[in-house]
Amino acid sequence: MAPAAPNVSAAANHVTIAGFAFAPSTLTISRGTTVTWTNDDSAPHTVTSSASGPLHSSTLHRGDTYSYTFNSTGTFGYYCMIHPDMHGTVVVK
Repeated sequence: MAPAAPNVSAAANHVTIAGFAFAPSTLTISRGTTVTWTNDDSAPHTVTSSASGPLHSSTLHRGDTYSYTFNSTGTFGYYCMIHPDMHGTVVVK
């Protein structure tokens, strides 16, 4: 039996920032997928790699978006520099 195809719907590559949280908090995607974060909060936020990773958004105000295309496999943790208790993860297979 062939493995299930990855979910490629628009929702599969979108993260909403609302209620001082990233939703979904963990996103699993295929290599080459572009992920877009949208700030739906009234407070500003960032999308910043936890380590020396590739995510470095500017400050996102309400309605702002940030996109990044993941061309390497791995697990990419990130957080909000303004609210460091906000964390998320992108798993690229």
